[in-house]
Amino acid sequence: QVQLVESGGGSVQAGGSLRLSCAASGYTATRGCMAWFRQAPGQDREGVGVITRITGGTLYADSVKGRFTISQDNAKNTVYLRMNSLKPEDTGMYYCAAALLFCPGLMQQARYNYWGQGTQVTVSS
Repeated sequence: QVQLVESGGGSVQAGGSLRLSCAASGYTATRGCMAWFRQAPGQDREGVGVITRITGGTLYADSVKGRFTISQDNAKNTVYLRMNSLKPEDTGMYYCAAALLFCPGLMQQARYNYWGQGTQVTVSS
């Protein structure tokens, strides 16, 4: 049973930082990638960033470039999302997702095999 469990969300003021974690269990990825998505109330879910499991290469949405950093600890089977200089528009539910065979990137959400339950991030002005 594959599970992804996010943690680390919370409420911060604009300009603050948070680090989200996504712990994976039930599989050990040797390829594919993991990604972070977010969904604000009344809006579609959007891609935030992705990291490939083998090379550690990353890709970010333009809206978070230079502020957010994805990293991974393969020994812990955990992916992190470090969020700096947070803005009110970063508010939303943040989800991690895993693609086991190839990397769908930020746009092809339906191709991700597993999703976490989400963790809420609220940024106040």
